[in-house]
Parts: sequence; C-alpha cells; structure tokens
Amino acid sequence: MTTVDEIPVAGEPLPPVPAFLREVLFEEPAGRAGHDGWRALIADGAFDYCGDLSERRSVERTYERLRLLSGTAGDPRALAADAARLAAMHEWTAVVDGSLATVAGIHYNLFWGSVLDHDPDPARELEREAALERIGTFLCTEADHGNDAAALETTAVHDPAAGGFVLTTPHPGAAKFMPNTSAAGGPKTAVVAARLISDGTDQGVFLFLVRLTDAHGPRPGVSVQALPRRTGTPVDHCLTSFDHLPLPRHALLQGPHGRLTADGGLVSRYGSRRRRFLHAIHRVTTGKLCMSACGVGGARAALAIAVAYATERRTSDLTGRRRVPLTAHRSHLDRLTRATATAYAMTFLHRAATAAWIAAQAGEGHGEEAEAERLVAVTKAWNTWRAREIVLECRERCGAHGLFPAAGLAEFPLNIEGAITAEGDNLTVWVKAAAERLTAAGPGGAPAPDPARSAAAAAGDPSALRDLMAVREAQLRTEAAALLRAAPPGDPLGRWNTAAATAMQALDAYAVLAAADAFTAATARHEDARLPGHGPGTGLLRELCALFLLEQIRPHAAELIASGHLTPQDAAALRAAAEQRCAALGPHLPDLTAAFDLPRHRTHLPHVATQARVQPLP
Repeated sequence: MTTVDEIPVAGEPLPPVPAFLREVLFEEPAGRAGHDGWRALIADGAFDYCGDLSERRSVERTYERLRLLSGTAGDPRALAADAARLAAMHEWTAVVDGSLATVAGIHYNLFWGSVLDHDPDPARELEREAALERIGTFLCTEADHGNDAAALETTAVHDPAAGGFVLTTPHPGAAKFMPNTSAAGGPKTAVVAARLISDGTDQGVFLFLVRLTDAHGPRPGVSVQALPRRTGTPVDHCLTSFDHLPLPRHALLQGPHGRLTADGGLVSRYGSRRRRFLHAIHRVTTGKLCMSACGVGGARAALAIAVAYATERRTSDLTGRRRVPLTAHRSHLDRLTRATATAYAMTFLHRAATAAWIAAQAGEGHGEEAEAERLVAVTKAWNTWRAREIVLECRERCGAHGLFPAAGLAEFPLNIEGAITAEGDNLTVWVKAAAERLTAAGPGGAPAPDPARSAAAAAGDPSALRDLMAVREAQLRTEAAALLRAAPPGDPLGRWNTAAATAMQALDAYAVLAAADAFTAATARHEDARLPGHGPGTGLLRELCALFLLEQIRPHAAELIASGHLTPQDAAALRAAAEQRCAALGPHLPDLTAAFDLPRHRTHLPHVATQARVQPLP
C-alpha cells in the first residue's frame, strides 16, 4: 500500500496499484493523452492560490489564465470539435479555478462550438477570436427567462433594405442575464440568441454573431451593466441589452434548422419553432458534459486533499494517551471511503456518457441520439449533486484548515453550485429527463423474486446488487406510469405533478444503474490485468463497486422486502456487508486517491498557522 508521502510529484511514475487504477480512470474516451496536457497546466505555479485579491483583480487574473490555457488548448476549432477533450479541460481546471473553467467553457464550447456547428460564412472574420485577442461569450438566458429560454424575447428583425437585422431588447426583463460581457479581459464577441422576425413572422429563436465591446467599452447600441458578485470565484457577470443594434446578414448562424432566403423566407427541416431553437443551442448538451466534468474533477480533488490530511493529521486516541492519525478513527475514515466509491462511479458514468454522446454525434448510435442526450443530462445532474455532497464532506473532514481558500477546498462547495445551475438547472433537467424516460421506456417489467439473488446481494455481490437496483427502477417506473394514467384528464401539468416525485425517484435509480454498468464495464476491460505482488488488478475496483451499490440499495430495502425481492434477513445483512467493505478498503485510500493523479502540491493542505507566523501583519 502506498502512503501519501510516497505519491510522486508530476512527471514521476506512480507505484503499481495507483498507476493501474489511473489507467482505468482515464482510458476512455479521451485517453491519457487527452488529460495529460491539462494536468500539466494546473501543475504550473501560475495557477496557484493568489491571496486576497479584489474582485476586479481576480476577474482580470481569470482572463490572464485563459490566455495561458490557450497554449494547451491549441486551435480553438479543433478543441470545440472534441467533446472528450473539452470535458477533460473542465475536469482539471475546476480543480484550481472555478471561474477559469467557466470562461474557458463559454469561449471554447458555447461560442466557438456554436459557430462551428452552423454553416460557415467567409464574410465572418474570427481570427482575432481564435488568437484570443477577442474573447467569445454566449448570451441566451434573459432576466425573465431562464429554464424557459425558448420563450425569450430579444428580437432580431430582418431588414430587407439593409440586408441584415436589427437586434433589440424590448424591455428590461429581456436583458441577457449573467453573460461575461464586461470590459475585463479585453474586447468580447458574442453568440446571441434572439427571436428572428422576418416579414412580420416569428420564425423562432436563432443565434447571431455580435461584436459587443471594443477597446473603449460597449459598442454603440450595446448596454452592459455589472451584476452584484455571486458566490464562488468571481466572473464578470452582467446584464446586457441591445438598442436597435444593426447586424450584417452574415451575423445569422444558419443551418438545417433554418436558412433565410434572399426575399426573407425561411427554409427549415423543422416546422416547429421549438425544435429550431433546440437545434440552434445544441452546444448546451456538450456544456452539460463539461459541467459533469467540473463535478467529477472537483470531487476527486477534494477527496485527494481530505485523504492526505487524514493521513497526516494526528489526534488523540480514545484513551487520550496516544497520538494517532485521523485515519485510525473509522468514524472519520469510512465517510471518505464511501465518498471515494461514489467518486469512482461518477467518473465511470461521466466517461460512458461522453462516449455515448460522441458516438451519437458521429452517427454510430443507430438513431439513438435522443437516448445519448438524455444520458448526458442525467449524468450532469446526478454527478454535480453527488459532487456537492462529497466536497462538503471533505471540507468538514479537514476541520478549520479546510475553511481557508489557500487550502484549495473552501471554494469547491461554492463553485459546484454554479455547475449545478449552469446549462440547465439540475431540477429542471431532472424533471425533463424523468418525463422522457417514462415515455420512452414505458412501465417497468420487474423479474420474479429470486432467493439466490437476494442472498448474493446480502453478501455484497455487485451483479446481484445491480440487478436488485434494476428491479427497483422498474417498480418505480411502473408506479409512476400508473399514477399518470389514474390522474384526471384535461390538465397535463396536474397529471404530471401527480407522478413527478415517483418518476424522479425512478430516474435516480436509472442513474445509479448507468453508473454501476459503467463501473462494471471499466473493470471488465482490465479483468486479466495482474499487478506485481498484488494479484489481479481489478480486486479493489470490484470491492469499490460493491460498496457503491450497497450504499445505493439500502434506502430501497423496505420496498424490496415488501415485493419479495429481498428477505428481511438479507436486508439486515446489507449494512454489515457495507461495513466490511469500508474496513477492507479504508487502508487503501491513499492508493485509490493517488490514482486521481493530481500534482502533489494540489493534494496537501498548507499549514495555515505556520503561514501566519511567517507573514507579517500589514
């Protein structure tokens, strides 16, 4: 077993066990090469904590770091086209700077990705944006329209005489809410979502390329007002409005969802304005993957810090006569062990969702794009919710030392809140996915009770535990479908409200199943691997997966007992099985978290008291 002090610095090889686990964690779909550059980037001292900066200076530093990041990013067009590498960028930058992850994601994914996903136009000149002389941003949400962005009210009226459009914010509620549009970082260019009005007809929401600011500030017709500082690391969030801003014809981003003819008519593959809007903002799905990546990266980093702290920090034993590490206390260690099992499951789920989305976009999913998009949405919500739980647990396990921003942990809980809300508020995403899943899959068909499966689950067999979770997911789906059918007709929202809670419980079980399947598949790919002196390399992974599933199945024990799928005796044994795995896995936590491959100085809490002694008061 590796101790924390034996974990190598960047560039040194890991010992066999964490090296093996690292390969499993980072093999798919970006591969190690898709992660190594970002890992090296955050190891640079330029990304260290910089002390108590003013909000303005902190925002400026974020854009300075964005330009440093561009060296690793390379051609923005290539990065925007690579969903796995984009997600990996968020996975690592979230470890050191939440605001950097935000502005980098906006620039490379939402701005560049949206431009590249539409028809090219030689009249657009974007070389300054490619060189980061101008920074890309994305304006969709409005003050009055967040999760109902399809109803946004900013208009772009086609002007046949001039050949372009007139962009207008009709009232204060239609102001674009929270984009990073201030003068910080230099001039900005935006992709703006607006309602296309052609010949008096509302054609739905399209995207427009707009130069917002130059060296002197907002351009004529553009108004930018700074918003109050939000929680987490600061970003230059603003309200942005347009006062009859003229746009050239090439500003309209066109594609199969809509192309404007010379006489102002629209040619579209979709008759529905809502479908045109969803096509236009297609990049938001990749953005969901990026938010999931922020959660995965932050959770793993928090665990690496908390495990290192627990290994090094000494406290009294129960007699008060002996000093022992925090890891000697199971009350402390087991919480981190359970969280680590969840973090592995989160990572594998994220990898599976990324691979499914890439395959669907490449046409390899045989028409399963809708299912891949739903999996991405579920992954984003489930992973960021779990990340919040983990980073809060880790902060608490580090006591007062975890409260100081210099420690690297204090800002994680606040930054993950941004990921929970970005690219679709989690609850709204969850509700939509639950309804789609219920409609697409229909009522569940649970198998008959099986005493052998019950006994195997009680012993902690991952396959039996997974099958029990599948039983419970099918039960919940059946219950939700029955509630929907029994609700009075004529009130769609009222009918959905009757079934929503149960449908969302079914979706949570679906997410757990997807994570367990991804965990099992990753383990199976390395089943034949053997480590010198350690036997099969997958033993720890199987035990971690078992612990993850034991923790997930226990809240459903009563319903499984009632339906005959779990005997009372076997249900009572689930807790003991989980405790046994915690006891067995706890000593391996340094190995399990060393596999996260963070640079050493990112996993050690600075001794704040020592820092205070060497820094004179102002």
